[in-house]
Parts: sequence; structure tokens; C-alpha cells
Amino acid sequence: MGHPKLKKKTYSKPTHPWQKERLEEEKALLNEFGLKNKQEVWKVASLLRKYAKQAKNLIALTTPQAEIEKAQLTKKLSSLGLIEETAKIEDVLTITLRDILGRRLQTLIHKNNLAKSIRQARQFISHEHVLVGDKKITSPSYLVSRQEEALISFASNSPLIDQDHAERVTEKEPIVKAPKEDKKTSKKTENKEKPKKEEKKKEKPKDKKEEKPKELSNESEKGLEKPKAFQKEPKEDSKSKDSKESNKEEKKDKK
Repeated sequence: MGHPKLKKKTYSKPTHPWQKERLEEEKALLNEFGLKNKQEVWKVASLLRKYAKQAKNLIALTTPQAEIEKAQLTKKLSSLGLIEETAKIEDVLTITLRDILGRRLQTLIHKNNLAKSIRQARQFISHEHVLVGDKKITSPSYLVSRQEEALISFASNSPLIDQDHAERVTEKEPIVKAPKEDKKTSKKTENKEKPKKEEKKKEKPKDKKEEKPKELSNESEKGLEKPKAFQKEPKEDSKSKDSKESNKEEKKDKK
């Protein structure tokens, strides 16, 4: 039977350890609700089976005691926010794992923007920063009732009570995005700009060639001349050479 002071298991493990669909579902729940390990999933699953089993047994009964127990069960689950107040006993069978995990204190702190992430919400609870009414709760798996949901706050001696604290969530201004242009219109504008650039590239070398003779004319206007050593002698024509030779011969004859 075990020692009365030792805690008993509040959950039962899955019957088969290697079911792919179940493993993927448990992994998704761990990431979505910031759970520590799969034992927390199994605890919620055991609690869900307990409510479903109790509802199935009560549906089959029609005694006065069964009617009382039906009312008690529906009232309890409606106070936890799992079903509506006007729900029937058959609606208990529609509750899912995500419904119960959504009523945990850790999840509601994140939904109420008291923490930046689901993991940070768990840290605030375990470090005794959170109050539910007048009670300081240190269990992230605490199921919050509808009446207590509006009473969630930070402790008075916690530094997180200051709204300007670095770890508090602040409302960001919405970012206005510029309107996106259509791809067709952008392509047309690019094609129009390309031939203009090519024309400019072709015009540039022409301008350089035309500038050279201008520089030479400017040098001649200023009177800058090359030194004699670099000046070329003018070429003499054949006629001028013959005339010079004839003049020399005439001078010799006169002498």
C-alpha cells in the first residue's frame, strides 16, 4: 500500500512508448504551452480521462443522486472555464487537452501580456512574483477559475510591479509599410532606363576626342612655342633646290 506520507502518482503513462502521432503531439504541446517535461502532459491527460469517465457513468444513471452529481460536475467545470454555464453533462466529453492547458496560470499570464514569452511566465511564477487575489501562487500548473482570472497581478514587493521595468511588456507602435510596386511596372521602368545609360556611355569617348584639338589651339593662342631643338626644319622643294644651284654657278662665272 505504501507509506501514507509519500505522494502517490497523479498520472498514468501511455500504454505504448513509441507511437509517432502521440510523440509529435506531445512535442507540439511542450513548445506551445512552455511545459517542463512530458509528465505535465500526462497529468492533464489523466485529469481529462477522470472527468470523461465520471461523465460517462453519470449519463447512464437516472437516480436523484446522479442528478445531483451531474449538477456538481458541470458547475465545477464551468467555473474553471472549460464548458459554458448552460452546458449539459454530455458537453464534458468535448473537452480537450488544449482546453485544460489553456486554463493554467502560466498560459493566462502570457495571454494577459504580463510576460514576454510563455517561458518567462513560468519563471515569474516560480520566483514568487505572481499573485492570484491575495494568494501567492508558485505552481505554473495552477488551474485558474473565471472569477480569479481578473485578479492575476504582480506582488507588491516584486520589482515587476513597476510598469517601466525592463522585463515588462510594452505596447509597440504599428509599423507602416510602404506600398509594394507591381513587378510588371518595375520591369518596364528598368527596361526604359537601360538604353539611356548605354547612350551616355557612347557619348563620353566622343567628348574626349573633341577636347584634344581645343587644348592645342589654346597653347598656340597663348604663344607657347616649342624650343628650336625640337622644331623640325621645313622641307625644301626640288624646284627651289635647282634655282639655288643655278644661282651659285652664275656667281662663279662672274668671278
